[in-house]
Amino acid sequence: MSTSDLAWFKSSYSGSQGDDCVEVATGTRAVHVRDSKDQRSPQLTLSPTAWHDFITHTAQN
Repeated sequence: MSTSDLAWFKSSYSGSQGDDCVEVATGTRAVHVRDSKDQRSPQLTLSPTAWHDFITHTAQN
């Protein structure tokens, strides 16, 4: 599956102006993260475990 085939979404905390946001798409084996302003820029791909650890850590801060 190509990352262009994924269903990308922004956080509900994202502003309505569309700036300074990231988009996330979940696949069967990875979580993909990209810049919402430049969707063709490099993407970050994480394992579901690494994504969970990242979200858990950021929620605590």
